[in-house]
Amino acid sequence: MSDTLFDGYRPLPAAYDELFEGPGRLRAEFQRAAAALGAWTREEFAAAQGLAERALLNQGVTFSVYSDQRGTEKIFPFCLVPRMIGAAEWTRLERGLVQRVRAIEAFLDDVYGAQRILAERAVPPELVLGAKGFEPKLVGVRPPGGVRVHVAGIDLIRDPTGAFRVLEDNLRCPSGVSYVLENRLLSKRILPEALTRACVQRVDPYPARLAAALRSVAPVPPEEALAVVLTPGPYNSAYFEHTFLARTMGLELVQAPDLFVDGDDVFLRTTRGPRRVHVIYRRTDDAFLDPDFFCPDSALGVRGLVRAWAAGRVAIANAPGNGVADDKAVCALVPDMVRFYLSEEPLLEQVPTWICALRQDQRYVQERIGDMVVKAVDEAGGYGMLMGPQASQPERDEFRRRIEAEPRRYIAQHRVELSACPTWDAAGAAVAPRRVDLRPYVVSGADGPWVLPGGLTRVALREGSYVVNSSQGGGSKDTWVLKGTTP
Repeated sequence: MSDTLFDGYRPLPAAYDELFEGPGRLRAEFQRAAAALGAWTREEFAAAQGLAERALLNQGVTFSVYSDQRGTEKIFPFCLVPRMIGAAEWTRLERGLVQRVRAIEAFLDDVYGAQRILAERAVPPELVLGAKGFEPKLVGVRPPGGVRVHVAGIDLIRDPTGAFRVLEDNLRCPSGVSYVLENRLLSKRILPEALTRACVQRVDPYPARLAAALRSVAPVPPEEALAVVLTPGPYNSAYFEHTFLARTMGLELVQAPDLFVDGDDVFLRTTRGPRRVHVIYRRTDDAFLDPDFFCPDSALGVRGLVRAWAAGRVAIANAPGNGVADDKAVCALVPDMVRFYLSEEPLLEQVPTWICALRQDQRYVQERIGDMVVKAVDEAGGYGMLMGPQASQPERDEFRRRIEAEPRRYIAQHRVELSACPTWDAAGAAVAPRRVDLRPYVVSGADGPWVLPGGLTRVALREGSYVVNSSQGGGSKDTWVLKGTTP
């Protein structure tokens, strides 16, 4: 019996498989790329997977899990079997992502401006104004460079028909792009033949594109702009990414005590004296940006920073106040935003969402909670959610009480059967189907949006699991977006 990599692989019965149409039948657009992978024996691939994991360990590619008592610092789990996306399909997806970000940008401008969408009740005003991330004190403030969503991470899943659907938006401090770039380096090192045969679009331009976008919104000419990356410090869960991006963009990595505001200008403390800062790529939450504006009793942040931003003297990426559009209940309204601001039909489908703040939706969720995935609108990383089909009766009852007490805090969705991808299973020494999602990244500067070809594919490494978050035991894959032609 042969023991090459894909021998015996069986797709999940009810899921769309990213690589196979059926047992032993590769999707046509991936046959040449996958042939180079399929030639590996399982023993050879196990050795290659081990090499990838050792490389991640040696390079310190980590994330932190605060709730794990065994230690906070973890090597980010990685599967060497790539997830592939065809050229035509990516082109369609890219158009939909650009449209979505344009609509969200218009919404943020409006909700912190004339609030036309609320006055015309194209969306329920109480949902928007009641969002935890809405900052009334920022109404009337226009950001330097006119951009609010400099980096968007749009979480997508693929349903059983093969259609991509938006699960949620990340518009404050989306993370994970460093793993996209590191994963590609591993593919280049370990799977060079397969990568070459696949004709995969590059991801390494990302740091340069982001740095250029940041400088493009500075209040001075881009070539004169000093941009910095603001990190909460080494105890933050994404600190590896902060250091990685600062290094690859050629920017200073700073913490709040390194900065100060004088008048309406922001300065960086250096050994040669203060230097004016024009752009801050912040990787800190709004609450810890500026104690004068957000949390008066906080010892974190830079006093006067929001005042300097509101005066147009420094650009902050992403803009303060974006959390209103990050809210999972507001996310469900994006198709209405597309129609209202762009006079277009949405190109991207969404996962149908029930908003518990709406009485009719709340009744629907309460009656069918055993079939629903319930999520807190302001939580991330797989926290604050109920997987109804897998939950116990006491857990379902507890969430019913939570929804009754705080309906605005919850939304619900029917569980969608996520697409699956061949994934290396070390215990079985073979590839097996595991569920995946996708987080593409959209970078916006003064010249408009640019979409990184691919993004972060997260994978549920545990058999039967639907939870892809790294904090809940998930891992990642390299995402190969194929070019239009192959050699």
